[in-house]
Amino acid sequence: MTEPASPSSWSHDLLLLALALGVFFGFRLGGRPLANPDEGRNAEIPREMVASGNRVTPHLNGVNYFEKPPLMYWAVAVSLELLGPGEWSVRAVPALFALGGVLLTYAAARRISGRAAGLAAALVQGTSLFYFILGHALILDMAVSVLMSATLFCFILGVREPPGWRRRWLFYGLYASAALATLTKGLIGFLVTGAVMFLWLLVFNQWKRLRPLHLPTGALLFLAVAAPWHILAALHHASWMHRYIVYEQFERFTSPVASRPGPWWYFAPIVLLGLFPWTGFLWAGLRDAVRGGWVDRAKNADIWFFLTWAGFIFLFFSASHSKLPPYILPVFPALAVLIGRQLAPAFTAGSPSLRGGLVVFSLFCGLLAVALSAVVMRPGLVHGMSAHQAEALRPPAFTMAAVLLLGGVLAPWLGRTRGPRAALGALVATLALFCGVLTYAAADIQKPGTKKLALLVRTLAQPGDRVMHYHEFFHDFTFYAGRVVDVVAFKGELELEEDAAARASGRFLDDAAFRRVWMQPSRIFAVARKRDVTELFADPAFSYHLLGQTEDHYLFSNQP
Repeated sequence: MTEPASPSSWSHDLLLLALALGVFFGFRLGGRPLANPDEGRNAEIPREMVASGNRVTPHLNGVNYFEKPPLMYWAVAVSLELLGPGEWSVRAVPALFALGGVLLTYAAARRISGRAAGLAAALVQGTSLFYFILGHALILDMAVSVLMSATLFCFILGVREPPGWRRRWLFYGLYASAALATLTKGLIGFLVTGAVMFLWLLVFNQWKRLRPLHLPTGALLFLAVAAPWHILAALHHASWMHRYIVYEQFERFTSPVASRPGPWWYFAPIVLLGLFPWTGFLWAGLRDAVRGGWVDRAKNADIWFFLTWAGFIFLFFSASHSKLPPYILPVFPALAVLIGRQLAPAFTAGSPSLRGGLVVFSLFCGLLAVALSAVVMRPGLVHGMSAHQAEALRPPAFTMAAVLLLGGVLAPWLGRTRGPRAALGALVATLALFCGVLTYAAADIQKPGTKKLALLVRTLAQPGDRVMHYHEFFHDFTFYAGRVVDVVAFKGELELEEDAAARASGRFLDDAAFRRVWMQPSRIFAVARKRDVTELFADPAFSYHLLGQTEDHYLFSNQP
């Protein structure tokens, strides 16, 4: 079901969603230090771009870094230039992408299924737990997910339009967003979305609807956006092709070279928990989408497109040898559309039965409340959680548990006494309060970083002093210190094999060279994990001065 466009209702809805979800995604963006390694790395590379003025070659600690293309780094660099250094300014980029993704879902779902479905889909996507968490994290997955969803939304909306200017611009949007997705995370930006579109066209025999697809001008647009950086990187660096194309784009997915294995069901619990508080409505959304069955597939092909979208991407990443939780984020817009269609009557005069979904919501609330309480009372249940960390997390954990228990009781009661709108409002309020408290707990959940020591070095170090990381590289340190560092007996993500100039710089030392340099008269600062310097500090021949420490790290120098 579609409805005539009403410019006033469109602008009203978009403004309301932008304001409400803008506050939601922007809440306490700067409330915790950058997490290692991902957030530290994704802030440091743009910082070095700003410092050097080089936007072609990403650098991490002064070393060429070809793991990912640069669009996200460019966006964060612009944010740093406009807003200045800080956690809020760098995390504003994924938060804005998250907001933009919700608005895209609203627009697409409304075009296909009406205003109520658009609002419901936007609400489902924007208030899903996993979507909120990744909207607060400086990683690339939110950006590439939004751009991939833009590609697929433009496609399904484009094939619904007759030839004309609207169809042309939707297909141009497809080519442009696919190119931007490619500039964000590589070839999956167009290969995965292209596979979804091809599979839908093939299975549902929709080839006639593909014409005209404006391929010649669209391909030129795609190349104009995506090709220049790839060409410049290949011309400037002989090793770029193997590292970026062969290793990063193929070997990571087709072999265990990245050491990120997982069982075939790896992403299933992530999707189910990540959709909270809307998990209980997923089955009804899937059931409604296939109503009429395979016999009516041609008539319902447009809705089957979202099943194809979610199903293919889920299976693609499940089959990959490299698995991380954020990879599955691109299925959330499609699932939001399917759930939004099922919930749409609750936003109008209809009164759908929400009983099943509310029962699952209450069950999830109870289980999560028990799990949170158990974890902070028995820290041994979670690998790596210390007693000190558990103690710090108890107040927010108990608060979140109380919010969940209250919401789990209140939502079904409101559904029975006040109707579906009130019940859905209770779900949204529960999630919003839960996530709000979560932002206060996040600093204690993530592993301790080196921000405190980096700021101390920034105060003490003079231009000629050397700063070293011992047996590790701390991604957040270089961002907060505003400088690159020397590294002792460690490689990690530093792609030294791709950068002969970095290897010859003298900044990457073995233990013997470190000992020799340490004895020189110039001042040296060193940062290390406490467990890595036990033997070093016990050596009577090694003289050092301890300048600062955190729970996990030391800052020491060869001079007082």
